[in-house]
Amino acid sequence: MDRFVIQGGKRLTGEVTASGAKNAVLPIMAATLLTSQECRIGNVPRVADVTTMRRVLEVLGSEVTHTDHELVIRSGSSLSHEAPYDLVRTMRASYYVLGPLLARAHRARVSLPGGCAIGARPIDLHLRGMGELGADVAVEHGYVVASCGRLQGNRMSLLGPVGSSVGATINVMMAATLAEGTTVIEGAALEPEVSDVASFLRAMGAAIEGDGTPFITIHGVEELHGAEHETIPDRIETGTLAAAAAITGGEISIAKCRPDDLQAVLSVLRKAGVSIEVGDDHLAVWAASGLRSVDVTVAPYPGFPTDMQAQITALMSITPGTSIITETIFENRFLHVSELLRLGAEIKIEGSSAIVRGVERLSGAYVMASDLRASAALVLAGLVASGETVVRRVYHLDRGYERFDEKLAGLGARIRREEE
Repeated sequence: MDRFVIQGGKRLTGEVTASGAKNAVLPIMAATLLTSQECRIGNVPRVADVTTMRRVLEVLGSEVTHTDHELVIRSGSSLSHEAPYDLVRTMRASYYVLGPLLARAHRARVSLPGGCAIGARPIDLHLRGMGELGADVAVEHGYVVASCGRLQGNRMSLLGPVGSSVGATINVMMAATLAEGTTVIEGAALEPEVSDVASFLRAMGAAIEGDGTPFITIHGVEELHGAEHETIPDRIETGTLAAAAAITGGEISIAKCRPDDLQAVLSVLRKAGVSIEVGDDHLAVWAASGLRSVDVTVAPYPGFPTDMQAQITALMSITPGTSIITETIFENRFLHVSELLRLGAEIKIEGSSAIVRGVERLSGAYVMASDLRASAALVLAGLVASGETVVRRVYHLDRGYERFDEKLAGLGARIRREEE
């Protein structure tokens, strides 16, 4: 098990390149199950979740080659239909194989998923969506067990108690590509990752329209074919790097990103006093003047993403004034707060909000990551804390950030990875 050792107080400067979006490439990998032909996926991040999804696909019978930042996947003519607990428990996104397996193999046995400890995140909408397409779905002994003839197109709403579901939208969209007739998803998620998966499916021959809006229409086709696709840049990694520049008073450029996908994050950073220059595929971020406290409420896209909540909380912890950070999506997503308190932050949890009173400085300490984004927040805090900060259990961070320690070191951070 690895940890990061950080000597804080170094201003970040220089240029860094954004990696491909983990939250797009994982369902794209699952979508290759919809065809027996070869698929090529570019701009694939080297993160642990991609390795896990590769193992899931290989267990299901796919041949997968991963070279540098490209995946070549061929699912062949014969598929297994079971995704076992030992793999699925480590990564929630493994459930993305459910829709493709039902669409092509007409049966699936997929373990209930695991992942970060940030809340219940039930998969009810996924199961309801598959049922609306004509599948018989049950939960037995910790597995989702489903079967069907050819799936049947239908009109359905995928709105849940906290709004649209990215995962359910993508899973149903994939399944509906091979269904008979037309499927209309109402209350579809608007996230860029949904549109990236739709783009890949269209390259495979799917008939999809309306992605990026609350209404997605899928006209089922008889079969899909192989395709090539370049994954979009990771907007959360980009936002995290921008926050790293802000928290250290630094000045960095982020290349090969998509600023248009980050409007809510950039707006909050600007309100906080961060200067940002936007190009077509790059950002320049600097924090020459003093920071200002801001209130933030998490919301589905195009609102402020829950995946940036922990990082903005870390930033506000050293910003003069009082900020209120409200989490509306995951009930357990303030686990990083107790660790920030160990670094000297002044934060109080009241219901679904964190009341953050900015302190003059943080002090290095041993802290422990509880989930992927909490890991990033603790690293950001360590970059600005005086003395040495040790972030333990960075395997959480490795699930979604490619060579994050190396990228930060390239910007001047004093950070090293070592074994516990």
